[in-house]
Amino acid sequence: MNHLATADYAVFFIYLVIVVGYGYWIYHRKRRDEVNTNDFFLAEGSLTWWAIGASLIASNISAEHFIGMAGSGFAMGLAISSYEWFAAAVLVIVAVYFIPIYLRNHIYTMPQFLAQRYSDTVSTILAIFWLVVYVLVNLTSILYLGAIAIESLAGISFTTCTFGLAIFAIFITLGGMKVIGYTDVIQVVVLIFGGLVVTYLALQLVAQQSGSTSIWTGLATLREQADSHFHMYFPKGHPHYDVLPGMALVTGGMWINNLSYWGCNQYIVQRALGADLKTARSGILFAAFLKLMIPIIVVIPGIAAYVLYQSGPFRAAMTDASGVVKPDHAYPVLMNLLPVGMKGLAFAALTAAVVASLAGKCNSISTIFTLDIYKKFFDKNASEQKLVNVGRWAVIVAFAIAIALAPMLRSLDQVYQYIQEYTNFITPGVFAIFLLGFFWKRATNRAALTVAIATIPLSTLLKFWPEVTELFGIQSDPIPFLHRTTLVFCIDIALMVVVSLTGSLNAKWLIVDRQMFRVAPSFVAGAVGIFSILAVLYAVFW
Repeated sequence: MNHLATADYAVFFIYLVIVVGYGYWIYHRKRRDEVNTNDFFLAEGSLTWWAIGASLIASNISAEHFIGMAGSGFAMGLAISSYEWFAAAVLVIVAVYFIPIYLRNHIYTMPQFLAQRYSDTVSTILAIFWLVVYVLVNLTSILYLGAIAIESLAGISFTTCTFGLAIFAIFITLGGMKVIGYTDVIQVVVLIFGGLVVTYLALQLVAQQSGSTSIWTGLATLREQADSHFHMYFPKGHPHYDVLPGMALVTGGMWINNLSYWGCNQYIVQRALGADLKTARSGILFAAFLKLMIPIIVVIPGIAAYVLYQSGPFRAAMTDASGVVKPDHAYPVLMNLLPVGMKGLAFAALTAAVVASLAGKCNSISTIFTLDIYKKFFDKNASEQKLVNVGRWAVIVAFAIAIALAPMLRSLDQVYQYIQEYTNFITPGVFAIFLLGFFWKRATNRAALTVAIATIPLSTLLKFWPEVTELFGIQSDPIPFLHRTTLVFCIDIALMVVVSLTGSLNAKWLIVDRQMFRVAPSFVAGAVGIFSILAVLYAVFW
């Protein structure tokens, strides 16, 4: 079992004091005489562009990136970076087209959008779904994966890790979105710097195979010894085609997943809903630039671990007791090779990623429960202070549930991939409802309700398509996850159009005009820069 040295704990303690102290200072410095829901849940008018951008990234990056994505880098290479690089492009689209609609129509939660655009029924159905998924799946899995990662690095018991992470995150979350947003800035700095340290070490280890210590030699060695790991496109028949199926990267499911996640997800969008349009767009653009560098700190170390495994040094460390290669061991193995002090920094980086995600997720749980469930169905006349208190209790209850459920995930293999696939059973439907709700006046409540009900059965049908066709004596191949997403999305769009056109016109509509989508020259320059970088990356590594 691995353990941290005293110096490592000292580094971690310094990080802990800085985050807690800064959060406490922010809470008191920006506290208003009367706390209200806009202030607590949205930090209305309080977050700067750099805080919004940092908070978006901190909420998104967690243990699954450091452990799971590094493992995917080991197994399949740079192609897994598409999830990050496409996110950068999608963030630009969200900033231009989605955020103006939310802000102009004073949308604070995603269920509120559905209620304003369609009906309370559609809103409530998806609000309950989001709460169930956020608490039972997302919050629990983030806590579980974070505890597992820290347990493997520091030798601290799983139970202690779950309670420690939860308490740390609760402290941050109870301060409201202001505290979350500004402490996320520190979390992002720590996780990026700590991640770069691991990348530097990994490249040095690879370079040493050639008698050098230069990271540039290490990069060149990676390209030479793992050329198959530096291609973004997987043709049919490739061992990892099911995960990243060919042109789906460009034309299909990758766009749908990212647009739904970054544009229709309370957990993410909430960071920008308390700002003015210029600040929100600048923050999202900043997040897009940060997204471009995430593969450097998580995927490159995974590829380095693959090269070190192939050449011998990591043979034992990358296999389990039965000799089976475990890609998800890649990042923990590298972290455990860090020198004293630096290992503490990596420990802090991992903790920062987990705590930021936990706090962001639970703030969204609290927001949806308080504003879309409690206020609507239990106490319509509740005071602002009471709603804030309800939100805080929702945080505590959500974490209590997550702590209770987290140990149960030990029985599952590939927890992250399992959760990623099955939570996305609803993604095509959610995105179809939002997309047509934004841009097609004819989309009706009945159409949205139809899609909300039909999406999960459709996703399930295509998930088990080979078994279904076999019942009729027909052999068929499994449908890759991203292709299923595209197919269900197309069916959902068709359903919405047909049902909308055959029913009465929905009277509900949002304020949408072309002026909302105009952007400043500085934003255009930044967006062009992002798309140019992406074009070069895909041209070089396609």
